[in-house]
Amino acid sequence: MELREELKYSKSHEWVKEEDGVAVIGLTDYAQSELGDLVFVNLPEIDDEVTVGEPFADVESVKAVSDVYSPVSGVVCEINEELLDAPESINEAPYDAWFIKVKDITDQEELLTAQEYEAFVESEQ
Repeated sequence: MELREELKYSKSHEWVKEEDGVAVIGLTDYAQSELGDLVFVNLPEIDDEVTVGEPFADVESVKAVSDVYSPVSGVVCEINEELLDAPESINEAPYDAWFIKVKDITDQEELLTAQEYEAFVESEQ
């Protein structure tokens, strides 16, 4: 399981990177490996509001459809349209294949460091 020190992690297996007050959000390496080969991604629209703990997207794998949860509340300012044509890029490089960027952040769940997330995943198994 690959983890990156500069990222924060949610207990619902999303990663967050802060860039100038904007949250960049994607699925962790652990999540994509558990889901299997991803074949479809459903993303929100720009200017949609997202809420902490609520689904903002879903991914379909050969196993099932799974929700992707927002670790922050705010407004979607950008979506990664490349994922719509190439959902497999999430499996290939989960920390490069971001889903959305969120601005005007009003709330954020308690996020974990890489070490805390690794311990959390191990406790779940």
